[in-house]
Amino acid sequence: MNIKISEIAILPSKFGDFKVQAFKEGEKEHLVIFTDATSEIPIVRIHSECLTGDALGSLKCDCGDQLAYALALAAQTNGMLIYLRQEGRNIGLFNKINAYALQDKGYNTVEANHQLGFAADERTYEIVTFILKYFGIEKIKLLTNNPAKLNSISGIEIVERIPIIMKTNIHNEGYISVKKEEMGHLF
Repeated sequence: MNIKISEIAILPSKFGDFKVQAFKEGEKEHLVIFTDATSEIPIVRIHSECLTGDALGSLKCDCGDQLAYALALAAQTNGMLIYLRQEGRNIGLFNKINAYALQDKGYNTVEANHQLGFAADERTYEIVTFILKYFGIEKIKLLTNNPAKLNSISGIEIVERIPIIMKTNIHNEGYISVKKEEMGHLF
């Protein structure tokens, strides 16, 4: 892995005071958000970029709510958020919007990805192990519902999986159901 690592900068936010550091992996630039005093076994959230949910407040997913919850929790517990630039389960923003259009026509999130020629989830997590080892973290409590994240981290002990369950709405009930029933997410 050829990874470039930025300096550490201070990031005061509405959730709390953090530090940030960027990790450049090829063309992808990931961000690690953490507090000064990362606990011995930190709560870690691996969050994949979702412009529509994270920045625009989309109600079609639970991403923005998960991000806000994870940042607030990281501030309270000296945890860490690893923000991966893998928009739309790593199919990119352009294809994600095309998947949204297919969803508007009745396809679910998995079916829409398949119609576009993609797997249900194209994300990878190798960089996460690199980042955690870079910070000298050997054990974590992982804030996730996604079994792929649990299975992809090597060389780091996951001592606990903490579910991250957000309130559903009429726009994302089907999406959440598909994540559980077809993608094996743990709720």
